[in-house]
This record gives sequence, structure tokens and C-alpha cells, in this order.
Amino acid sequence: MSSAYILADVDVKNPQAYEEYKRLSSIAMKAHGAEVCVRGGKVEVLEGDWSPARAVLLKFPSVEQARKFYDSTEYAAARRAREGIAVMRMVLIEGV
Repeated sequence: MSSAYILADVDVKNPQAYEEYKRLSSIAMKAHGAEVCVRGGKVEVLEGDWSPARAVLLKFPSVEQARKFYDSTEYAAARRAREGIAVMRMVLIEGV
């Protein structure tokens, strides 16, 4: 079984309201075994034109576990809290 990663690029429109999303998403991460590798650190573009506003990288033990996190009721609550306050781009990447 290989690990899996969720990589997100978040454009936060309302930083104050975004704190509730962070609180709820942290609950979901803890409940589903996510290891937080990156959460909002400084980004330096080395090549290309992609410049994430806020990068988040989560590691999971498997693709299945990452899907359980994303499809969970805990993360659904976080997504509802994020509506209208941030634009999210997210991908699931299978590790080696």
C-alpha cells in the first residue's frame, strides 16, 4: 500500500472567517490520520507560472484513507464553513 497526498492551493478572501474552516478541517484531519506536511508556509516559485496563494500538503497512509477524509462528515462541515470565504483548488496524489 502506498501513501497518498492531498495538495491544496487556497485563496483566502476573508482571513478572519477562514479561522473556523481551519478549526473544522483540523478536526477532520485528526479523525482521518492526516499528517500535515505544509500548511500556509512561504512559497517560492522555482519554475513555471503557478503561484499558490496558500499551500497545504497533507499525507495519508493510503489513497483510500485520503478519500475517507475528503468524503467525511467532518470535512463536509469544514467545506460548508469555507463557502464564500476562500477559493480552493485540491488534488489527490498517489504516492510511491
